[in-house]
Amino acid sequence: MKKIPTRWIVIGVVIIALLGGVLRALSNKSAKQAAAAAPANTISQIELATSDVLKAELRDITQGLDVSGTVKAVNYAVIKARVAGEVKVITVREGDSVKAGDVLARIDPTEYQRRWQQADEQASAAKSQMEIAQRAWDSNKALVDQGFISKAAMDNSVASYQGAIASHKAAIAGADVARKALDDASLRAPFAGVISGRTAQVGERVAIDAKLMELIDLSQLEVEVPLSPSESMDVRVGQVASLQLEDSKENVGAKVKRVSPSAQTGTRSVLIYLGLDKAEGLRHGLFAKGILGLGKSQVLAVPLSAVRTDRAQPYVQVVEQMGDQQKVAHKTVTLGIRGLDLSKPESETMVGVTGLAEGSTVLKGQVGALREGLVVKYTAIAASDVATPSRSAP
Repeated sequence: MKKIPTRWIVIGVVIIALLGGVLRALSNKSAKQAAAAAPANTISQIELATSDVLKAELRDITQGLDVSGTVKAVNYAVIKARVAGEVKVITVREGDSVKAGDVLARIDPTEYQRRWQQADEQASAAKSQMEIAQRAWDSNKALVDQGFISKAAMDNSVASYQGAIASHKAAIAGADVARKALDDASLRAPFAGVISGRTAQVGERVAIDAKLMELIDLSQLEVEVPLSPSESMDVRVGQVASLQLEDSKENVGAKVKRVSPSAQTGTRSVLIYLGLDKAEGLRHGLFAKGILGLGKSQVLAVPLSAVRTDRAQPYVQVVEQMGDQQKVAHKTVTLGIRGLDLSKPESETMVGVTGLAEGSTVLKGQVGALREGLVVKYTAIAASDVATPSRSAP
């Protein structure tokens, strides 16, 4: 028998080993795929909370304009110094509530007190001169009637009296001006509100019109919204809006109170003012955004987030009664108008749909994609306690 070369034996062993490895790898891969597919095939139901579904119903959808602006107080004042001098007293700080007429600060009144006294004394002196001129005029009038003095002397007497009257009036006006300056040394609240800022300290010398503090009335708030000229064309007084303030989850109702008749210089924007329905707890300067309603239509609507677009045609996931069980079904829909239902507390954008029966139980977008035919059972957990349902991948 012919002897087989050793190198062929080695080559054969290597080939056999490679074939064995390939067969083992294919076997392990098939086993893993079978193991991975086995749980999926056994999952047949899912538990949902009542907060994960809603009824598709007819809603008054308000189509509108996206708006954003700043919350401002209707009554807002910057308290400035009306006279120059040293600040002697400041009676309030940030956050203090004041009433109309309350003294907020006092500037050193010494100089203005002396000026008023001087002007008042000058008015008294002018009054005395007027009285002297009047007595002289009365005497000369009797003398001219008796022919003891000439008419020219009488005319001079009249002129002196009229000049004395004018001097007295001028002195009184000067005293009034000095008195006003003295009164202006005490800064008073023009209306009831809350101090929102203070920029001066006791002992500081301030000039005329120097800013001392800010006063805001939080009982009346509005949102100032800039719009482009084209957007402002359809805005009318009385139109309603739904606004979200800063990061608040709750919406606040608002209504168009005023529309500026002119565009702003430079930006060319037109300002509209929205009166807020509820001002409690809000602050001047907050940022607001939302939708201003321009038109309303009644349509069968669902939340826009509930519409899935991972297929060629948009669809929604619904829960239907099939036999004695409730199961997931997919319904292809045609999308219509989008907007907000301002009568409902939710702030989610709604969309009109066709191809869906009124009253259908629709799964919200937070649930995610579910397989058709999956059995649905509802948990006893309160809707407020459910954020995202626990589920296995289909």
